[in-house]
Amino acid sequence: MLDHGPVMVQPGQWSPTPPISQIPQTGARKKSNAVWWILGGVAVLGIIGIGFVIMILALASMGTDSGENTNKANINNRVANRNANTNVNSANLSNTNPTLPASLTDDFSVKTWPAGNYKFGDVWYADDEYHMRSKEKTFLVMYAPSNDYNTENATVRVTARSVDGTATTSGYGLIVEGKKTENNELEDYTLLIYTGEEPQFEIVVHKAGNQTTLVPWTKSSVIRSGTSPNQLEVRAEGTDLSFYINGQYVTRITDTENFKRGVAGFYTSDATEVAFDDLEIHRETPAGR
Repeated sequence: MLDHGPVMVQPGQWSPTPPISQIPQTGARKKSNAVWWILGGVAVLGIIGIGFVIMILALASMGTDSGENTNKANINNRVANRNANTNVNSANLSNTNPTLPASLTDDFSVKTWPAGNYKFGDVWYADDEYHMRSKEKTFLVMYAPSNDYNTENATVRVTARSVDGTATTSGYGLIVEGKKTENNELEDYTLLIYTGEEPQFEIVVHKAGNQTTLVPWTKSSVIRSGTSPNQLEVRAEGTDLSFYINGQYVTRITDTENFKRGVAGFYTSDATEVAFDDLEIHRETPAGR
C-alpha cells in the first residue's frame, strides 16, 4: 500500500572546490577568484532550484496516486456492496441448487424409498403405493431417498389415505424441509390430518428430535374421512409455508428455523396402515416469478 504522507525530496549535496593553497594574491588573482565564487554561487542556486522542482513534481505525483487509489477503493466498495445485496436477494428468489430439475414426480412404481421393518414401524411397497405403519403409541417418519426431493421454494403434493379407514390418533401426513442432524435427529415441518368422524389438521415442527405443535388440531370440512384419499400440499416460498388440503388453503406459517434446504417425507402414527401415492414437487425459478 502506498504511504499517502508528504515526501520531502532533498536537493543534491554540493561542495565547493577545495581551497587553493594560501598564496599572496595579486589584483588579477583576486579578480579571478571573485569570478569563481560568483560561478559557484550560481551553481548552488541552480542545484537548489532543481531540487525544489523535483520535490514539487514528486508531491504532485503523490497526490495523483492517492486520488487514484481512493477512487479505486470506492469502486471496489460499491462492487462489494452490490454483490452482497445480490447474494442476499437471490436466496429468496429461487432454489439455490441449479442442478435440481424444475419438477419431479414419483408414482412409486419404482422402489427407490427405504423399505423394511424398523424400530418404530414397517414400510413397504404395494400396488404402486408407498405404505407405512407405525408401532402403537408412537410415530414413524420417512425422508426421501435423495436431494432430488429438495423442497426449497417448491410446491409439494402427495395423495394419502388410510387403507382400512381407521383414523390414526396422532394423524398422518406430508413432510417438507426434512433432514437429520449429525446426531440423527429429525428436523422438518409436517402437515398432519385426522380422518375420523370430525376431520382435523395440525402443523408440527421437529427440531433436534423433539415434536412441537405450531398450529393445533383444527376442524376442517375439506378433509375426507374413512378410506377416501386426501391430497396434501405445501407451498414453500422463501420462509413462507402455505398449507392446502384437497386444493383448499387451510393455514400458513413462517420457517423460523431456516430448514429450507430439506427434502420431502411422510409421517404416520399408531398401528394403522397408510398409503402414499403420486408425489409431485414443482420448483420455482426466477423467470416464473
